Amino acid sequence: MTDTRPADDAVRRRRECSACGQRFTTYERAEEPRVTVVKRDGRRERFDRQKLLRGLARAAGGRPVSDDQLEAAAARIAAEVRRGGGEAHAERIGDLAERGLARVDPVSAIQFASVYRNLADLDELEAVVRRFKDDPLPGEDQLSIDGSVPSDPESNIGRSREIRRTRRRGHVREP
Repeated sequence: MTDTRPADDAVRRRRECSACGQRFTTYERAEEPRVTVVKRDGRRERFDRQKLLRGLARAAGGRPVSDDQLEAAAARIAAEVRRGGGEAHAERIGDLAERGLARVDPVSAIQFASVYRNLADLDELEAVVRRFKDDPLPGEDQLSIDGSVPSDPESNIGRSREIRRTRRRGHVREP
């Protein structure tokens, strides 16, 4: 081992092969508690951070998004999923992924949404674009989605601004 440094969610180690002298990097991560993903059709599978990262990378393909940005987004999403306990619904993970991508690159998030939400026409695509324009993106420490989520039947996607304003006022007292 030639060098050890902390990384976002791991320890980065530079190593050297004793046989050939080639150098390489390894990342050591603490073993995380297992999370089961409940799919939309009821199937269950183990949460796979690499699968999440591949989906993010596919959506960001051709966009000015670095691997480091995608890694950081995947780490934040995975941490949020694990904070939720031993079981997570696929819709929640998809919503977190969409919002995580929107923080990095809104166009990548729209590309992700077009596949994830199985958008059928331009009106549905327009509703997603409008939501990204109208709703503020979460801050650095605000990945979590509380209350209504976009894939929820009570979501505000496609509703008029007047209806949405009425819904939001209830939680804030006006002077």
